[in-house]
Amino acid sequence: MRIIAGKRRGRKLASFGGDAIRPTPDRVKESLFQILQPRLAGARVLDLFAGTGALGLEALSRGAEDAVFNDADAASVALIKKNLTLLEERRTVHMLPFETCLMRLDGQFDVIFCDPPYREAYCERVLELVAARKLLKAGGLVVYESEREETAPTGWQLSDSRSYGRTKVFFFSEDRQ
Repeated sequence: MRIIAGKRRGRKLASFGGDAIRPTPDRVKESLFQILQPRLAGARVLDLFAGTGALGLEALSRGAEDAVFNDADAASVALIKKNLTLLEERRTVHMLPFETCLMRLDGQFDVIFCDPPYREAYCERVLELVAARKLLKAGGLVVYESEREETAPTGWQLSDSRSYGRTKVFFFSEDRQ
């Protein structure tokens, strides 16, 4: 696993061995960040189910100003911290269940990455909490990765979706009428 583009292009990241975690494949990450690139300059991002931190780290490499990382697993948090050290980045890292994290966060984000375990159906709850806590800036996106079809709950628009084999990526924006 590596950083694909930006100021840290080509830098290798520490990752888990085996199938303990399902990192976003490079081809999916490349496509995802081609879509997001225009919104990353100076952005604040949240990597909510961070795993190794690869999505938030890629965003930082491509011009995001700040990234906050969260994962409920201690081994993942240790790996995120290791990757931050490898890239000489100092960022906030939380080890909390996603609901607790969303309830405790301050400020707003331009992009919120959600790449939970595929067997879990967290999309609606994540969007509900993001809206209730007003965590997404106007014009911001929640980028949700899943194996299943996700629909936009009330108050949200499905701005775009892409399929990459079994991986589906959904881009949600708040419906602020």
